[in-house]
Amino acid sequence: MLGHVDLSYSPEDEAFRSKVRAWFEGHRAGRLETQAQRNAWHRTLYEAGFIGMGWPKEYGGQAAGPMEQAIVGEEMARLNVPGGVNGLGIGFIGPTLIAHGTEAQKRRYIPKILSAEEIWCQLYSEPNAGSDLAGLRTNAVRENFADGEYYVVNGQKVWTSQAHLADFAVLLARTDPDVPKHKGISYFIFDMHAPGVEVRPLKQITGNSEFNEVFFTDVKVPIENLIGTEGQGWELAQTTLGFERGGNLLGRVVHHRANLQRLMEVCRHLPGDASNGATKLDDPIVKQKFGQMLVEVEVLFYQALRLLSKANKGQRPGAESSIDKLYYSEMDKRHQELIQSILGPYGQLEEAMPAELALNPDGVLGQDATWVYNFLRSRAGTIFSGTSEIQKNIIGERVLGLPREVRADRTAIASRRA
Repeated sequence: MLGHVDLSYSPEDEAFRSKVRAWFEGHRAGRLETQAQRNAWHRTLYEAGFIGMGWPKEYGGQAAGPMEQAIVGEEMARLNVPGGVNGLGIGFIGPTLIAHGTEAQKRRYIPKILSAEEIWCQLYSEPNAGSDLAGLRTNAVRENFADGEYYVVNGQKVWTSQAHLADFAVLLARTDPDVPKHKGISYFIFDMHAPGVEVRPLKQITGNSEFNEVFFTDVKVPIENLIGTEGQGWELAQTTLGFERGGNLLGRVVHHRANLQRLMEVCRHLPGDASNGATKLDDPIVKQKFGQMLVEVEVLFYQALRLLSKANKGQRPGAESSIDKLYYSEMDKRHQELIQSILGPYGQLEEAMPAELALNPDGVLGQDATWVYNFLRSRAGTIFSGTSEIQKNIIGERVLGLPREVRADRTAIASRRA
């Protein structure tokens, strides 16, 4: 059940839709091929009130209700409007700061997250601490210097999305090696431009370098950049992961709806049964595949409304967000395979794609928006933010209450494991 969410649109909702539709029809993004162009479009969306719509007004949001946010999402999908940048900052880092940051931290960082004046990334995974994130070894040692007290950070992170663009990050680091591993971790605001930070891009199967390795050598972090208290990092990380796994479902719905709408247009140009001049869209098997994808996206849409309703009541995503993450990541992989089966060889073209068959013929979504990119990129969704296997464990243990797996390291002391 969706609680108190009324899924019918009121006259006020339809009036709001008319305003939103008129705005998007009058403000086109144009080609978004450079980071500067994407940042400028984000700023346009932000100034119009379409970024951080559900965030509190005192921190730059609109305190918008679920239906208003859904209407904006529907209109963006209808016109294939690109979203903003700073997805990590707005999707889950900003909400974590709102939940756990000091008032000074909120006032300093949240407005610039919303406006994308400062881009954020997330320094979590390490070479030997991915699915077993609590086994991380990057350390932060508190030391006195002539100009004050700092945490000195040394270590390495990996698979850090957007680290090469980021100004700031949230960092998980070990501040106490002599307690059980989950209890010795702290959570920091981290300056990506500080001396001692090195970012090395990683080449992906897509040909791009969205992920990075990040190395820290004696990096000084001001003590006021600690979020919460020392040793509270694992608890705060769960808040961030809850938002990450389930917090931006509406944005995913917008993305999938727009792609399916474009796919329908493309299928009108692809020949089907040559004997009667039919197109791919007339093929009953293709229609069946479309039906499956459309139904699954609608399920995600209603779950997005549920989460928006909870957020409006001040409720944060918990362990149940793993259900959302498992659903949408496996759905995306499944949909990309279905899309490839519909497009055939045209789905595999990276260059020389006829405009009438391209995902992004006008360049408005940026140069990475191709059918083949989406197919290759979908594999990452079943790995980042916790693999599908990890999500199943969380659902079994923390949602369904099944017996936990026997693991010797649940009470292990980090220093003994080093």
